[in-house]
Amino acid sequence: MTTTSEARTHRSGRLMLNKVPEVTVWFWVIKILCTTVGESFADWINMKLGVGLVSTAWIFTAVFVVVLAVQLRLKRYVPFPYWLTVVVVSVTGTLYTDILTDQLNVPLWISTVVFSVLLAVVFGAWWLRERTLSIHSVNTLPRESFYWLTVLVTFALGTATGDWTLELTGWSPGVSVLLPLGLIAAITLLWKFGANPVLSFWLAYILTRPLGANIGDWLASPKVAAPGEPTGLAMGTFTTSLIFLGLILATVVYLTVTRSDVTETYDATHTPGTTSDPRRERVALAGFGLLAVATVGLLVWAHGRPHVGPAPETDATSTVHLAPGQAVKKFPAKKVDALRALATTSLKDAQSGNASGAHAAAQSLRDLWDADQATLQPLDNTGWTFLDAQMDQVLKTFGIDHPNPPMPPARQEAELRTLLTDMR
Repeated sequence: MTTTSEARTHRSGRLMLNKVPEVTVWFWVIKILCTTVGESFADWINMKLGVGLVSTAWIFTAVFVVVLAVQLRLKRYVPFPYWLTVVVVSVTGTLYTDILTDQLNVPLWISTVVFSVLLAVVFGAWWLRERTLSIHSVNTLPRESFYWLTVLVTFALGTATGDWTLELTGWSPGVSVLLPLGLIAAITLLWKFGANPVLSFWLAYILTRPLGANIGDWLASPKVAAPGEPTGLAMGTFTTSLIFLGLILATVVYLTVTRSDVTETYDATHTPGTTSDPRRERVALAGFGLLAVATVGLLVWAHGRPHVGPAPETDATSTVHLAPGQAVKKFPAKKVDALRALATTSLKDAQSGNASGAHAAAQSLRDLWDADQATLQPLDNTGWTFLDAQMDQVLKTFGIDHPNPPMPPARQEAELRTLLTDMR
């Protein structure tokens, strides 16, 4: 560190040990675990408990502020608070993208562009102030603040990019795992060849978000699905969250005991890496460009292939006809009661003229219904399909998941009454 940089460090705040773990294989394993559990746990809180997307975002934003404050007060890297912060920030960043998509109806390609520009701005400000983007020098409060802001934006960007990719291709959850996994493998090979390590790290870091989310979706998605729809392992969001939380805890305990990912410990037990080769860096940079072109080409090709997309608006009615109450006979009473409660709230708000309240309750109803699919559909696929069609009619009247504007309250009330009759 030069004299100038030392003066900058002392002006910026207290000097600490590096606050970020060494980038070993454990770093990537636990990062993917955190990403997966962040996706699954957010879905469980939002949908299963029926608190709604915006409320869930507020809850996790508050939790993020608390855990980040604890993390920032530490003077060295400690595994448990660091990885807890990663889990919470993964949930928070994902929720911000979901709000743009589901609540504000912002197209995913716009979210991807916006978060890409925002990430570039954050990196630019970080570089202008600190003259480094390396995670091996996160040893002052300003640098750590830039680091966590960057992590938050990368999760939001990874969510938007991953969801946009699935929207373009129509790939199943299992197949969708292969793209980010292949890209991370290619980036690793380019890094081994001599690519800039900082650029390689942040590219791979962004890609772990769609990789972890796709793994979570694959594990949680139901085995039984409508014809042409993707299937998964039907573990559900709660079970998936528990399993991955257990794996995270076991890994964190191991790292706490061994301290194998502490930078100072790692440096003492490993020989320094080779110096960079500018010629190899330029060749690897060209390799990143070719990789980006190949990825775009693959997505364009996949988008042009026949694949399952959203059902047309006119196909939202069910060809199955069941008597009132027949569709829910095989479903757990508690789950049906929770769905009925949200539908009833939406109906009452619509009747009283509270349009925003009716819309919010309908949104929560949609979220809870989607979350329960893995549990309900295997119990009675016919009943689930019947209710799903009527649920879609309700959502259409509110303009939720449909391009049409909200319909008159009378139409909303009529569809809600039909749904409540079907679930009685």
